[in-house]
Amino acid sequence: MRQVTFDKKELYSLIKEGVREVFQEEVFRVWMESLPAVSKKEMEDIERHYGKPSSIRDIGYSETLEV
Repeated sequence: MRQVTFDKKELYSLIKEGVREVFQEEVFRVWMESLPAVSKKEMEDIERHYGKPSSIRDIGYSETLEV
């Protein structure tokens, strides 16, 4: 069996990154679940008023979270 060794800082960084990823996934999941469902009729009305969304989207806002 192969043994892997980490110093304390490396282990802390790995755990911190893992927790950060899980936290971001959970925040995204909760955010998606909080969005109301849109019926087909409502979606057609939105598309009629505002047009269909383009396949290319610009990022309007981005944020990095340090834990």
